[in-house]
Amino acid sequence: MNKQKFGIALPIILLTYFMILLDNSIIFTSTAKIATDLSLNTQVLSWITNAYALTFGGLLLFSGKAGDVFGRKQVFLVGLVIFSISSLFVGLSTNAAMIISMRAIQGIGSSILAPSTLALLMDNYTDNMRTKAIAYYGATGGLGASFGLVIGGIITSYFSWRWGFFLNFPIGIAMFLLSLKYLESEKTYSEKIDIWGTVWSVFGISALVYSIDGTIYRFGALVIAVISLVLFVWQETRAKEPIMPLTLFKDPERSFAYLARFAYVGFALSYFFLTPLAMQRVYGFSPLQAALGFLPETIPQFLMATVLTRLSLKVSNSKLLMSGMVITLIGTTASAIIGVQSGYISAIALPMVVIGIGQGLVLSPLTVSGVANTTPEMSGSASGVVNTAHQIGGSVGLSIIVTLTSQYVQPIVSYNHAIIWISVLVLIAMIFSIGVLKVHHE
Repeated sequence: MNKQKFGIALPIILLTYFMILLDNSIIFTSTAKIATDLSLNTQVLSWITNAYALTFGGLLLFSGKAGDVFGRKQVFLVGLVIFSISSLFVGLSTNAAMIISMRAIQGIGSSILAPSTLALLMDNYTDNMRTKAIAYYGATGGLGASFGLVIGGIITSYFSWRWGFFLNFPIGIAMFLLSLKYLESEKTYSEKIDIWGTVWSVFGISALVYSIDGTIYRFGALVIAVISLVLFVWQETRAKEPIMPLTLFKDPERSFAYLARFAYVGFALSYFFLTPLAMQRVYGFSPLQAALGFLPETIPQFLMATVLTRLSLKVSNSKLLMSGMVITLIGTTASAIIGVQSGYISAIALPMVVIGIGQGLVLSPLTVSGVANTTPEMSGSASGVVNTAHQIGGSVGLSIIVTLTSQYVQPIVSYNHAIIWISVLVLIAMIFSIGVLKVHHE
């Protein structure tokens, strides 16, 4: 493969990553229609999201390491098959048991694909081309989430929620066939899976996700999560081939990048979830109008992502990251000061433009720093940690914001308080990003 050209490998990897992120966002705009079609109550409906989150988050570290043991291309292909077929059956679901079980299996596929896509980028490209490829990957992370709201709103309003899942099947099969021919990654970097590390990580992260998103026994789940994660860290200190080498955290750039990503994705998911809801409750928007109301954020983010690789040749990764954090904070703070009662244009749309620019600048540098200074042997595990921070950070952030604002009944008051706390999450992410900046200046 010519290392001076991206070729078809980059589109394959980015489209696959975009597909799983898109799918995660589409569910936000589809839940009401799914509940009506399948006659589901609120508690059962929540499990459509929870089942996916539990398997996706719980298996990320294992999946990142599995690519090192069995070959990243082979594991990626398995993930594509699982994700594509389960997506088809989600769309065909006729009852609660079927859709919840298929979403759980879909989460397994996503847990394989998310770290595999990033690790494959690092296998297929080197030097400056790798930096550019990772920048595109980070941009795709933000675009998949925001475009998912718009596309989900259009599909749900004009067609059926089922089509959002049906589309994954032909796209997934096409990516499978193209991957067989064009992706390079036959090497393996480890000889065996750390079984006990896998067990404790799956128990720990799944229980943590459930303690955040679950409906009953949440405190018990949190206790299990803490105990399991302590045992997981202890196991990783003694395992010969750990699924999460603790040396990953010895590099301060990577450590600060994981923490910054955790807080920043917490802001992003909270904003994506609560803002369309506020548009509907405060302004009376339809679900489609609320989805289209996100275009002032999505379009600037897309435009900024397209010029980011050129900017990265002139401006350091850490400076791009800090600039994006500051711009995002300006956008969320402006929205908080103006107040949602001031109307869509001034309170939502204009701050969204600023937030979109900030997001376009942040996610790619965070990804670059998250896998910085890794050897080929560590890149699979580093990819797993990046995606775990992304997944868990979103769930934790949304849970915190919802908890802090749950006492407010009025939609205007609730959202105005939520956007203040959302700005606090961005501020925390910015503080961690200063750590990345300092590393580059030492």
